[in-house]
Amino acid sequence: MKWTPIGGLGEVGKNMMALEYNNNILIIDTGIMFPESDMHGIDSVIPDYGFLSDRRDQVKGIVITHGHEDHIGAIEFVVKDFPGVPIYATPLTKGLIENKLREAKLMDRTTVTSVATDATFNVGPFKVEMFRMCHSIPDNCGIGVTTPAGLIVHSGDFKFDHSPVDGETSDFAKLAEFSARGVLALFSDSTNAEVPGITPSEREIEPALEHVFRDAPGRIFVATFASLISRVQQVINVCEIYGRKLAVAGASMTDNVRLAQKMGYLNVPEGLLVRLEDALKMPPQEVAFMATGTQGEPTAALGRIATGKHPQITAQPGDTFVLSAHPIPGNEEYVHRIINRLYQKGATVVTTAHSKVHVSGHACQEEQKLLMSLVKPKFFVPIHGELRMLHAHRRLALDVGIPAENIFIGENGTPIEFVDGQAKQIERVPGSYIYVDGNTVGEIGQAVLNDRASLARDGFVIVVVRRNEEGGLAGKPELISRGFTYATDTKDLLDRIAQTAAEGLSGINGGSAASTIRDKAAELVQRAISSQTRRKPMVMAVVV
Repeated sequence: MKWTPIGGLGEVGKNMMALEYNNNILIIDTGIMFPESDMHGIDSVIPDYGFLSDRRDQVKGIVITHGHEDHIGAIEFVVKDFPGVPIYATPLTKGLIENKLREAKLMDRTTVTSVATDATFNVGPFKVEMFRMCHSIPDNCGIGVTTPAGLIVHSGDFKFDHSPVDGETSDFAKLAEFSARGVLALFSDSTNAEVPGITPSEREIEPALEHVFRDAPGRIFVATFASLISRVQQVINVCEIYGRKLAVAGASMTDNVRLAQKMGYLNVPEGLLVRLEDALKMPPQEVAFMATGTQGEPTAALGRIATGKHPQITAQPGDTFVLSAHPIPGNEEYVHRIINRLYQKGATVVTTAHSKVHVSGHACQEEQKLLMSLVKPKFFVPIHGELRMLHAHRRLALDVGIPAENIFIGENGTPIEFVDGQAKQIERVPGSYIYVDGNTVGEIGQAVLNDRASLARDGFVIVVVRRNEEGGLAGKPELISRGFTYATDTKDLLDRIAQTAAEGLSGINGGSAASTIRDKAAELVQRAISSQTRRKPMVMAVVV
């Protein structure tokens, strides 16, 4: 049996892995990752599963652990590339996936089968057993997979919450049963491996929300992930206590709330949910809003409200904004920028720095050690986290007695092969980031991102060189710049640079190729800019 991490190692997000036995492949999860600060213009990043592209007929099924974007966000791209491959997911997760496929007009390209949180079913040679694990969304599962090579257990995202909002606790009995059978390998969520202790229960959030609702003088906006259904239920509960109506801002959250309510995952008192248009006409102290955008995404509802670009909502003094989420590593700058802009508009902002308005959905160190102690795996592989998190998880595994030689820390694309009860890392498969930019997928590479970074840092200058009918230089080159300097304020500088270029090009004749003049002009201007300003904007030349 071979296990290949396609995404989720050395990063937070785009979780995806493949299990292979005798040329039969099972895929687990298909997530996206938020773009990092240096990925200018990128909407999201998806896993690079290209090494499977010529083995489509060997992919027998896709099993999804839960409905968060870092586990289902890439499903439409995977379905396009693996048409007809069946997808297995618990009921709420199935609904969220079908929303995405319906929007992408891909419903006819695959079949999504609903499975219970304790279901057992076969996918090719793989015996798949779902088991409930607490997280911050209903219907979250871990997965046990049995092959002739042995039993592996994948924790999924998890924590051990003994009083979850939906009342469904983790399946300790199943974990003990796996242990009794003998677990070859455990693949476990590492997100909070650096955090001591135990993750607080979701129930601890409601008193903090009640405090906010009791004291807020005007409108209340609670921002969280679009798929964090348990948080929506908690806000509904507090709205009922304090007599506020609730509206939802943001298309993705609106769709998810509608689906969860239809499927019975949200308990909403009659008349409490109202349309956004109606809520905006109500007295401020009688209404609350749910919104997306806690990671600083500029196109999400919260980001547009903060920048004054939302078509319906304008932040105003007296508003209270609650950010019920922790920033994903790398997004802190974006989040702080939004918070500052909301304060600038006279609003009050409540974050986890002020009150327990959010708790993590991931296990801390003591829970991670408990899982390893319950499952008793022969081999241990930390997954889902940056490299520092994976190494912290490795130290915890050593603490509970797993031998160092049986713990594997890898990178995306580095498979582990299990043969006759032994394990070893084998040659890495090709792979890198796949960038989604608008409607393009995979067309933007590192070279384009490097150009965007250069443009963002130094701007650009275009040199327009005019030739006369004989092919000689017709006057001084013209410089057009953006992001380098404002032409009106630095006309003398640009004139000096243009004059330098003209002198350097003075020897051109009618026989000179346009490409030669273009290269020479760009070189002269680049050198003149560098000597006079010590800056290095991107320089392009045009010959007309």
